[in-house]
Amino acid sequence: MIVVTGATGQLGRLVVEGLKAKLPAEQIVAAVRSPENAADLGVTARKADYSDPATLSQAFAGADKVLLISSNAVGQRVPQHRAVVEAAQEAGVAHIVYTSAPKADSSPLILAPEHKATEEIIRESGLSFTFLRNGWYNENYEPTVRQGAQTGNFVGSAGEGKTSSASRADFADAAVAVLTGEGHENKIYELFGDIAWTRAELAAMISEAAGKPVTYTDLTPEEHTAALLEAGLPEGLAHFTVALDADIKKGLIGEVNGELQRLIGRPTTPMADYVAQIVKSI
Repeated sequence: MIVVTGATGQLGRLVVEGLKAKLPAEQIVAAVRSPENAADLGVTARKADYSDPATLSQAFAGADKVLLISSNAVGQRVPQHRAVVEAAQEAGVAHIVYTSAPKADSSPLILAPEHKATEEIIRESGLSFTFLRNGWYNENYEPTVRQGAQTGNFVGSAGEGKTSSASRADFADAAVAVLTGEGHENKIYELFGDIAWTRAELAAMISEAAGKPVTYTDLTPEEHTAALLEAGLPEGLAHFTVALDADIKKGLIGEVNGELQRLIGRPTTPMADYVAQIVKSI
């Protein structure tokens, strides 16, 4: 039996659908905070709250494998993930798959520390593991694409830094491949898209899809922060966004290595295709 945590989230839903295409529904469990929201998934739903360890042990009962989709509670991930790992141990789970971050154990990426700590917890647990170090999602840039298409401009502070993104569905397919395949025990996969692009190249993609000029304005980190605050972003989120752009400028998420393509058995979804899809929907 395979248990998918966070199964009603955007990534989790895609993973469950992918698993259903390969396995009988009764072999799949959606572990979610609100089981009533998982009724449409067509699989057994069990209550599982990262902050309530008692629910986790019950959710994992009888599981052979657990997919731990990283919590979105930045700053609280480590204790939440520790609770998941301890519950998996208690339930006798054989293998845990974790959605981590690029080069989590060595990267200065602002997102890395909590993922590094989680990987260490999993290693220390003695459980068989697979770390899916997911890069950036195309979908992260939906607001940027919409803004560019509607106003003809968007700003940032990533300079000429490249992003090798892929679709959320690509990363979901990678999880399904690991959960249903063989030979992934104690493996680490650095997962990036097949094409790395700069913000100026993103502007060109939007321009082509929208049929009008779109430009990218590169700002200093201070100017970028001020622009985000003026646009109404909370201060913490504004500083986080600028820090991410600084990481992109350093080339921390621009690698192209083919691992995601090999794992899913097909090319990853190009950013240009996603941009065209979003622009068409406006």
